[in-house]
Amino acid sequence: MKQLVDYIEMRVPAKSEYVAVIRLTLSGIANRMGYEYDAIEDLKIAVSEACTNAVQHAYKNVEDGNIVVGFAIYEGKLEVMIADNGKSFDFEKTKSELGPYSESSPIDDLSEGGLGIYLMETLMDEVRVLNNAGVTVFMVKYLSEERVNHDPTISSYKAN
Repeated sequence: MKQLVDYIEMRVPAKSEYVAVIRLTLSGIANRMGYEYDAIEDLKIAVSEACTNAVQHAYKNVEDGNIVVGFAIYEGKLEVMIADNGKSFDFEKTKSELGPYSESSPIDDLSEGGLGIYLMETLMDEVRVLNNAGVTVFMVKYLSEERVNHDPTISSYKAN
């Protein structure tokens, strides 16, 4: 099991204008870790979906809700948690409580925001969702072995 290198947690108001702040933070972390452009874009889309679901659905009648986002940085992977109950969370405890999301789940069984979950599942390597007092989404994106061993003097551009 890979050791946790760093853990970054941020709490932002559950307002759409702060989703961009989360995206910028995520982009900076992923870039620093060595993710390629396409993987960073996938990360940003998936995390934006989770944050947008929290903004739109978690705090419908509440003005002062928060989104808590945790970035667990490992050697070779990034784990991201988005919690819409506004409380700081115990990363390892919350991670162990999350249930799996299955692509074989009928589309009718998806909760509101379920299409966003499906998109997250498509873009990320792992996605789990916990519905408790709020919703916590846990996502993992692995660095590719090609990127880890990438020689910066060789272009990785591939023509379509």
